[in-house]
Amino acid sequence: MALRTESHFGKQTEKTFTVIENQTKVEEFILLGLNNDLEVQYIVFTIFLLLYMATLVGNGTIMIVVIAESRLHSPMYFFLGNLSCLDIFHSTVTIPKMLSGFLTELQTISFNGCMVQLFFFYFFGSSEGILLGFMAYDRYVAICNPLRYTITMRKEFCVLMAAATLSTGFFHALMHAVMTAHLPFCGPNLIEHFLCDIKPLLKLACGSTHLNLMLLSIVTSCVVMGPFVFILLSYLYIITFLLCKVQSQQGWQKAFSTCGSHLTVVALLYVPVLFNYMLPTVGTSSQRDMIITLIYSTITPVLNPLIYTLRNQEVKMVMKKIFWRKTYTFR
Repeated sequence: MALRTESHFGKQTEKTFTVIENQTKVEEFILLGLNNDLEVQYIVFTIFLLLYMATLVGNGTIMIVVIAESRLHSPMYFFLGNLSCLDIFHSTVTIPKMLSGFLTELQTISFNGCMVQLFFFYFFGSSEGILLGFMAYDRYVAICNPLRYTITMRKEFCVLMAAATLSTGFFHALMHAVMTAHLPFCGPNLIEHFLCDIKPLLKLACGSTHLNLMLLSIVTSCVVMGPFVFILLSYLYIITFLLCKVQSQQGWQKAFSTCGSHLTVVALLYVPVLFNYMLPTVGTSSQRDMIITLIYSTITPVLNPLIYTLRNQEVKMVMKKIFWRKTYTFR
């Protein structure tokens, strides 16, 4: 049945509920979003639209360059292409829906649509974190054991690591989506976020969320902290190796030129994620959670291609080569 109540926006809106065994079940949610100020929402819409377009162009360019140029058919750039692909999909899960909210007074999402968005948000997000761990291992082998690099990081092994990344991310996301979908939601249906994330959804659940919080705390912490600790150990070993075995300044510069971009991307992703999920309580600030989520789902994917192109001479040389080739072709 449909009930009319006073909404967050101060207007009469319809909330759709279904009565099942004397209980109401929410059939759709209302995303409150980032900003309800009509005077600035079109400016904010334009800013995030440009960021999204920059994400598509930047990461899409890296994928095309890595595929098209045979010089970049190496494990390092294979993982970089996968990272760019994940950035595109991760942004696409959140930004288009957020943009539509700036153009409407009431942004609704069906219950099933909400669970699908939650699944893909965690699927691509956790996969990206795990992939960064494998990229750290690639740098470790390249610097500390260069003579065995081509044997260790062979094509089959790289494909296996990419498959493991997606498989782990898939089952992690599936666990959260299934557990959240089985919670009873009786109303209200106002999500204090611009997407269907777990913590704001748990605030709306009618039943016990203890198991969900425990899984969010233990499993998500393992998925987040596992690769992060592995990255720290990899770079600790790299630094130790450089201090003991490499004496020349040129050797140090070469090592940091290959690791600097990766470390920067790791910091951009893991710092906000650790703040958001290492203390997964329901009562935390919704505004803080939205800002943190906005950083790693919208800002970080824009910066990643810039970091890898501005700090990587080989990528810049290949992009210039392709650009001049296309320019010459059209003349």
